[in-house]
Amino acid sequence: MKQLVIGTAGHVDHGKTALIKALTGFEGDQTEEEKRRGITIDLSFSNLKEGDTNIAFIDVPGHEKLVKTMISGAFGFDAALVAIDAREGIKPQTVEHLQILNLLHVKHCLIALTKCDLVSPGELENQLLLVRDHLNVYKHLHVSLLLPTSIHQPHTIDTLRQTLLDLPSAKRPDRGVFRYYVDRSFSLKGIGTVVTGTVLEGQLEVGKKVWVCELAKEATVRNLQVHGEDVDVAKVGERAAVNLGALSHHDIKKGTLLTQKGYVRGFDVADVWVECLEGQMLPHNTKVTFHAGAKQVEATVLHYEGEVELAQGFSKVQFKEPLFLTFEEPFVLSQSGHTIAGGRVINAINDPIKKRVKIPLLEALYRKDLPIAFMLLSQVHKHGFGLISAYQRFGLSHQEALAITEGMPKEIFVDEKGLVIYPFFALQELEEMVEKIYAKNPYALLSATSISLKLVWASVGIAQKALDGLCERGCIEQKGGVYVKAGVNIEDIDAHVEGKMFAILKEAGASPEAPYNIYDALDIDRKTGDDALKRLTTARKVVRLAHNLFVTTEALTSMMTRLREIMKNEGFVDVKNAKDHFGLTRKYLIAYLDYLDNFDDVVKEGMARKLK
Repeated sequence: MKQLVIGTAGHVDHGKTALIKALTGFEGDQTEEEKRRGITIDLSFSNLKEGDTNIAFIDVPGHEKLVKTMISGAFGFDAALVAIDAREGIKPQTVEHLQILNLLHVKHCLIALTKCDLVSPGELENQLLLVRDHLNVYKHLHVSLLLPTSIHQPHTIDTLRQTLLDLPSAKRPDRGVFRYYVDRSFSLKGIGTVVTGTVLEGQLEVGKKVWVCELAKEATVRNLQVHGEDVDVAKVGERAAVNLGALSHHDIKKGTLLTQKGYVRGFDVADVWVECLEGQMLPHNTKVTFHAGAKQVEATVLHYEGEVELAQGFSKVQFKEPLFLTFEEPFVLSQSGHTIAGGRVINAINDPIKKRVKIPLLEALYRKDLPIAFMLLSQVHKHGFGLISAYQRFGLSHQEALAITEGMPKEIFVDEKGLVIYPFFALQELEEMVEKIYAKNPYALLSATSISLKLVWASVGIAQKALDGLCERGCIEQKGGVYVKAGVNIEDIDAHVEGKMFAILKEAGASPEAPYNIYDALDIDRKTGDDALKRLTTARKVVRLAHNLFVTTEALTSMMTRLREIMKNEGFVDVKNAKDHFGLTRKYLIAYLDYLDNFDDVVKEGMARKLK
């Protein structure tokens, strides 16, 4: 089915709501205040369905004091239906609505010259000429039709209705990730929290979980409705009401973003391309209201060109709270309720990048020259940058991002499995660090996994690449799944590791370090260390007291003997008096006291142990 979201816009009392009622039979002004004042205060929703076409209408308020509400609705438009009174012509709010639609690059705009039955043919023709002339100033707005209409002339409404139904399908960017701004949140008795909004990307399914960004919580979709009908799936471009479980509607504000967990992070800074309204300039360090989707937040605009007035260019926007923006997301800036500028988010992720690199990066992103952007980012992030954020940073899937790296120079290394791009000097640095480990400890037994655990920036993929390079140069060699220094004769690696680990545990006595710290000290990989501990435990040379606590059997026997002496002499043993005797931390003492529970002649009373 063809789905379209069409927003109505125009000056107050120019007939938007009446036009929607004539097209759909829906009375848009629902609240008592709206009916009493005769204007639309909040967003109103209705739909027109015929054959395989469904049009969702968003009727936005035309009053100048409600322009912020109009902006929040406009982000979901595939097309716009602008009402202009044939008697009054273009008025201030008509201009502002057209400016907003132009800033948001709404591709299809239909002008309905309303109340045409109330003017003479000559006046109507003159008004058509004036409107056409005015529309020429909007470079991003494509006006598909300018049509005289009247709710009292059914043929004009029929023509408008058919024109709307014949509009082509909207081509929304769909990068496979569900994204949805909440424009309303309320609670229904017996149902719970319900939110409404437009599916901007991806799709939503009943029973699946969504990530509520501002709350950092997951919620389950209990039910979905599209235009009042229960559905299993809400698809891109559809107006959907979502029943969310385990959340209060008070916690979900207008502008809250629903998406999929792990794809979008919040930042209080974003780099943008900003364009002012025709003939206007935006000073550096300007306080504004930033609008993206249904989200509105106070912000400050700082120009990269310095302390100048700017008609268009790259700017940094600092927000009063983190926003969850994505690459090329449209936005609008307003001041005192009036639109002043708009643009596109260029860099949604806050990188600590100096200005001399930031400007070329923004220029590459603006041109969508992503290979250049990848190269610049790999040079800045000396220990690699992740493609795991490709959706938010570049508007790409992981597969699309990897495809771009295929034609890039050999100066970078791409870990396809780990989704990380490294500059070549990161690989060189890693090889040098591994060589130093073997120089310091000739008996080191490393693997790609152990190196990755040692160095937080090194993925398993680049670690393996470094080991392979050292093998090719004859510096190290592979033996039994680990890498040893070339020329070092370790005939029985397992016995060697067991001996080293047992010696460390024996020296530590009753307070050994965690196994992973021992592995690091020996420069061995985790699997080799785990296997050695298992063999020592099976041989009963070592006992596992807790998840990450292993002691020699000799040390454990000594501790049990001394704890029994305390129980015999003092009548009990607990953490407090055991600490007075041994000076160990609670972690060790609790483990030893718990081990006492294995003996039949020991009874536990509260946190103390006593002999029977």
